[in-house]
Amino acid sequence: MEERWLTVDDICKYLSVTKDTIYKWIDHKNMPASKVGRKWMFQQKEVDTWIKAGKAADTK
Repeated sequence: MEERWLTVDDICKYLSVTKDTIYKWIDHKNMPASKVGRKWMFQQKEVDTWIKAGKAADTK
C-alpha cells in the first residue's frame, strides 16, 4: 500500500511547526516537497529522512 500524500496542514501538525516554518524550509533548506497545482504536498518518509539527516537544524 502506498503512503498517502500530506498537505501543509498535515505536515505542520506532524512536525509541530507553523506554516511559515514549512515554507521557509522549502525555500531555504530544500525540504522534500512536491507542488501539485497550487498546493505543496509531502511524503512522510521523505520528510522523516530529511529531518533525521539534520537538514532542518538551525545553522546560526
